Amino acid sequence: MTDDIRSRIDTSRPHTARIWNYWTGGKDNYPVDREAGDRIRALHPGIGDYARADRLFLGRAVRHLAAEAGVRQFLDIGTGLPSADNTHEVAQRVAPESRVVYVDNDPLVLAHARALLVGTPEGSTDYLDADLRDVDTILERAARTLDLSRPVVLMLLGVVIFVEDDEESYDIVRRLMDALPSGSHLVLSHTITSPAMPDVDAAVAFWNEHGTPRLTQRTPDQVARYFDGLKLLDPGVVSCSHWRPDGDELPAEVAMYAGVGHKP
Repeated sequence: MTDDIRSRIDTSRPHTARIWNYWTGGKDNYPVDREAGDRIRALHPGIGDYARADRLFLGRAVRHLAAEAGVRQFLDIGTGLPSADNTHEVAQRVAPESRVVYVDNDPLVLAHARALLVGTPEGSTDYLDADLRDVDTILERAARTLDLSRPVVLMLLGVVIFVEDDEESYDIVRRLMDALPSGSHLVLSHTITSPAMPDVDAAVAFWNEHGTPRLTQRTPDQVARYFDGLKLLDPGVVSCSHWRPDGDELPAEVAMYAGVGHKP
């Protein structure tokens, strides 16, 4: 790890990527992350299931798009810390020639990505140090690895929650999808707020008081709006544990909603 990357890692406050890593059994976290993760889990005992359900959704969506839709390019923004079955591993298991570009602005993710996100010889895997809001930069640099004249899967799993302003978040997703050709897909997941899950709101409130970056919940209808102009694949925007389950042992409902949309 370079001195520049090390200087950007703040271990005095819990960070969402490291807590997510803790909940999924990873080791790339610090005591402050584990303490916050345990406090959040006490407020909402099922939170660890969300992390697992979201990760399994990633695998099912990528496998479907690589195997059934035949897409060979993936732009994964908000990558998070590498773990088992990252996007390139799932895609290249189906089609070794798949090309994957990861984007994240977390320095710890950057440090680990360089060592772990290595693709097959037939395909290509790259990592960009950039923020979701830097749409032009992301597209320009992704084009070094991806052919943006051919279909691309845009993956935004649990990342637009960090854009507080609703219209700004919709605009970011629209600009990214507008830059991709017909046949591309959007894969998106988002933490929801629901009267049926008040403990989720309590856990998010605790996080926003103590952690970084702050996150924004949205209703299922607001999450569905990210897919405006796209053709939603069945079963639509649902709890990610309900998106084409394949026998995984998951809770019936988690407050992480997800969908996959096709650009005509």
